[in-house]
Amino acid sequence: MDLLQLRYFQAVARYEHISRAAQELRVAQPSLSRTIARLESELGSPLFDRQGRRIRLNPYGAMFLRHVERALSELDDGQRAVREARDTGLGRVSVASETLLTITHLLGRFRADHPRADVRLFQSTAQEMDRRLRTREVDFCVASQPLTGTNLESVELAREEVLLAVPPGHWLDGRQSVTIPEIADEPFVSTRPGHWQRALLDRLFAAEGLTPLLSCEGDEPAASQDMISAGLGIGLIPAMSRRAGTETTVPVAWVHLDAPDCERLLTLVWNRDGYLSEAALKLREFITSTPFMTHRVPGTRREGTLDPT
Repeated sequence: MDLLQLRYFQAVARYEHISRAAQELRVAQPSLSRTIARLESELGSPLFDRQGRRIRLNPYGAMFLRHVERALSELDDGQRAVREARDTGLGRVSVASETLLTITHLLGRFRADHPRADVRLFQSTAQEMDRRLRTREVDFCVASQPLTGTNLESVELAREEVLLAVPPGHWLDGRQSVTIPEIADEPFVSTRPGHWQRALLDRLFAAEGLTPLLSCEGDEPAASQDMISAGLGIGLIPAMSRRAGTETTVPVAWVHLDAPDCERLLTLVWNRDGYLSEAALKLREFITSTPFMTHRVPGTRREGTLDPT
């Protein structure tokens, strides 16, 4: 059993597809299949259930994968530690966030204070964040919904109200608040499943025994306000968008939702067993010591905003 076999197995297990794994690894499919067969022979047990061209990780494969991922993560951390000890910089820090607007200015300030740090930013759904943390692709996630992976540490960064945005002239324009049943038949602009806005929308409606009517669903949360302003539907928008003054360029009307826990909780999440570079340690200290909530904004029920300065 060698390192190459383990990395090949990890890729095949991730895709559960030989040809896709072969494309990622840039190896010939027959060679990859032979490598997996040799690994299974050494272990004395099949790792995949095969049905024609389709393969599925079996219980033995799932068990073996957990150990392989830990071993490869330790090796990758060791390589990274050596590289960063050799280099003169602070090393690299990688961050995943569901909405890039949330931390763009914060990371910009960090880079200005620490120009030797190599900062990488990725937009990811909650499911992708779990995977990226497990495989050590990122050091931190700024999450707007709970992450379920094991060995994760987290700290709460901020809570903010989520408002209902409606097009100007809509029958809700001018209303102070509205209940979910009142808007049960309204078309919604939202994100696809996996994003926090969609998870919140589905949860609020499910609490009333309802299902939201969707007029548009996409992968770019920042585009929702433009579509709402254009009259394509109504939607849930975090209060930071109102406080940032985006209504001056993308006009919408804001309404409070009379529903429990209609808010976004931001957390910083990391793998407690993962190696953190000096840059990563400094970023964690910077984020957790920088107030996300800084002042009261008229017209909202909660204090504070993400500091845009």
